[in-house]
Amino acid sequence: MAELSRRRLLGGGAAVLGAVGLGAAGAGVAAATREPERMGANTVDCHGVHQAGIDTAPQAFSSFVALDLKPDVDRVGLIGVMKVWAEDTRRLSQGMPALGDTEPELAVDPARLTITVGYGSAVFDTADLAAARPSWLRPLPLFDIDRLEDRWSGGDLLLQVCGDDPVTVSHAVRTLTKSVRSRASVRWVQRGFRHAVGTRPDGLTMRNLMGQVDGTVNPPPATPDFDRQVWNVAEPAWLTGGTSLVLRRIRMELDTWDELDRPAKDLVMGRRQSDGSPLTGTTEHEDADFEAVDDHGIPVIPPQSHVARARPRSADEQFLRRAYNYDDGDGSGLLFAAYQGDVDRQFVPVQQRLAEHDALNMWTTPVGSAVFVIPPGYGSDGYPGDVLLEN
Repeated sequence: MAELSRRRLLGGGAAVLGAVGLGAAGAGVAAATREPERMGANTVDCHGVHQAGIDTAPQAFSSFVALDLKPDVDRVGLIGVMKVWAEDTRRLSQGMPALGDTEPELAVDPARLTITVGYGSAVFDTADLAAARPSWLRPLPLFDIDRLEDRWSGGDLLLQVCGDDPVTVSHAVRTLTKSVRSRASVRWVQRGFRHAVGTRPDGLTMRNLMGQVDGTVNPPPATPDFDRQVWNVAEPAWLTGGTSLVLRRIRMELDTWDELDRPAKDLVMGRRQSDGSPLTGTTEHEDADFEAVDDHGIPVIPPQSHVARARPRSADEQFLRRAYNYDDGDGSGLLFAAYQGDVDRQFVPVQQRLAEHDALNMWTTPVGSAVFVIPPGYGSDGYPGDVLLEN
């Protein structure tokens, strides 16, 4: 029955969710074995005005998965994929197996699992909705520092899967991708990590593999600044409550970075590695003084330092950073995930300045780049993008 329901979902038939409540065998048993006091039992509601996984406190592990739609998929087929993912998300995020889950034991620990779905530019052609495509939904301009590889770039659909347990994240990725393999194929998978839960006190900014704090200037969730910087507030109207994701895979040259002494690293960054404070201050979140000079009239924070080049020149040039480290057979670096209402207005100007003169460019190289629109949240009977696809 579960498999039959999955086929109906993918086919976009009338009985799309008729058997959803039945679930996979053992779902109730699996849920009942969870111990509420365990960290692994913590859940995040997948429903709401916004998709989960953006204003959610960052989890310890992530997988970003890009998929390409099969040539024969139309809007009906796309809706089927979204309905399957929505139902699987409802179940997996609450510690229950997905429909037809062949490893239900791996779904018992939700560990704050969130699944966020994004659309690439081609989706709007597939759905015959080109007029609804945001003007900024296209590849970023090619910057001089870029050495992009196809194996880390592009994609028709995005799955951002985050959680505090790597087994939970891995199982969710496998479940979500195999459930739609007749409609889409995996283009790339990029896995990332932060500090494990309990390793550091809550509230501390993460550190990347260069040892630097990463994400100091992020706006706090549920504030006017966050809402203005992250969520779509203009055209297109269907995207209200949604956002965009720019994912950049940035390789780090850690061996040559290690050759610098601590003062040199601090000058490159414009911040102290020890505590993340700007060179003109004493605490991480203190505003940097870019006009301050030393006794010889030399700027305390070098104009070419990373913090000086990245600082916004206007209220528009701000966005949410939710980065993850990677360390695999292709080297080490950062999966830089940036969320903003308008890529052209908010992200591109900052990236252009960094590409032109950032001192950090000697030790970092972008090797992957992708842009996705993140549809608004959805309800218990909806799916990601329903406000667009059902118009």
